[in-house]
Amino acid sequence: MHTRTGPKINQIIITPIAIVDPPLLNAAGLHAPYALRTIVEIITDDNISGISEIPGTAAIDASLNESRELLIGRDVFQLSEIRQVLINRFGTESAAQRGEAPWDQRKLVHIFSAIEVACLDIIGKVTGRPVVDLLGGKMRDRVPFSAYLFYKYEGAGGPLAFGTDPTVQGWAAARQASALNPTEIVAQAKAMCAEFGFQSIKLKGGVFEPQQEVDAMFALYEAFGPDVPLRVDPNALWTVETAIKHGRQMEPILEYLEDPVRGQKNMAEVRKAVKTPLATNMCTTSFEDIPGSIALGSEDIILSDHHFWGGLRASMTLSGICETFGRGLSMHSNSHLGISLAAMVHLGAALPQVPYALDTHYPWQSDEVITAGRFTFEEGAVLVPQEPGLGVELDREALARLHQNYLDCGLTKRDDEIEMQKVQPGWKFQSVRW
Repeated sequence: MHTRTGPKINQIIITPIAIVDPPLLNAAGLHAPYALRTIVEIITDDNISGISEIPGTAAIDASLNESRELLIGRDVFQLSEIRQVLINRFGTESAAQRGEAPWDQRKLVHIFSAIEVACLDIIGKVTGRPVVDLLGGKMRDRVPFSAYLFYKYEGAGGPLAFGTDPTVQGWAAARQASALNPTEIVAQAKAMCAEFGFQSIKLKGGVFEPQQEVDAMFALYEAFGPDVPLRVDPNALWTVETAIKHGRQMEPILEYLEDPVRGQKNMAEVRKAVKTPLATNMCTTSFEDIPGSIALGSEDIILSDHHFWGGLRASMTLSGICETFGRGLSMHSNSHLGISLAAMVHLGAALPQVPYALDTHYPWQSDEVITAGRFTFEEGAVLVPQEPGLGVELDREALARLHQNYLDCGLTKRDDEIEMQKVQPGWKFQSVRW
């Protein structure tokens, strides 16, 4: 019997890009005028191309470059072997190495997720099936997302930085307006929901003194009523006492409370004291964290992210573990374009249950790197692409332009503290602030 082999990796093209990002505030400081992403393209020996997108840093790009020599000539179907080869080179990184940063900078999970998604895109094209079918098949035709609100300074980001374009209207105008108090947050929410039809709302907190953020949540509840689920994410900046006090205050209005405190032990303490479900993408962020999470009872919902959990198939494994231990599963997001969104949508469609609308930063982005242009949202949901693979193709002109942005902007990694110091000299990130 002749054993079939899949197409072999012939070329891996790594392109760092910079995309326009408004001055959004968070626990770590302030978004720079550009967010960095890295686009990976794998081309097989029979000239089939697969693409992926990950959060960009010069360090991860260097590791991706290093992984090239290990992967050229390998069969794209042999993903477990590819993963093992990368583990042998880069090792597995412990949760401790994730450190205090509000976002994940572990190399291996980034690199493997980038390679895996591009390979799945190719496998889909070879088999004529969308990626969702490679993950076990489609459980839903549309994947729901949540409005993701940010406190922000006035400004459009990119070349305008803190300046604005007076000619734009609708969400494009609202996206550059300041949002520094409850009234402005409600205005932002109304504009975003009008444009994208979102049915639930999340606020990125950890920016202001807690009561002000609680007031914003109550203002949203007043404006949108009891049928729109609300969630807030203080990014682990609160003490246990603060979290219990304000968690109890918000019990009548919250769908869930995300990462009010730092670490599984503190989360478990808050969880015992507050009726609202707790969600995390900070205290349980890898498979090795799960035994501790279950033993302590640190959260009700894990916010997965295929970029950080080691790819789409690992996220399906996570879904099974969550089911076993009675955890809800939803999805975390960071500033991204359509390739990441496509991957998130395929995963969201394959998950057995999606009880909570998924996070996305997509409304905050105005650039795009796929030929079809920006994804459209209907009633806050995205239709699952039906074409083979991810169902999106690289726009090479846009890629070249966004790569030039990267070269011009001079950023090599995300550093929200430095950006914040431009507005508030001497500002320092504190892992627990209130």
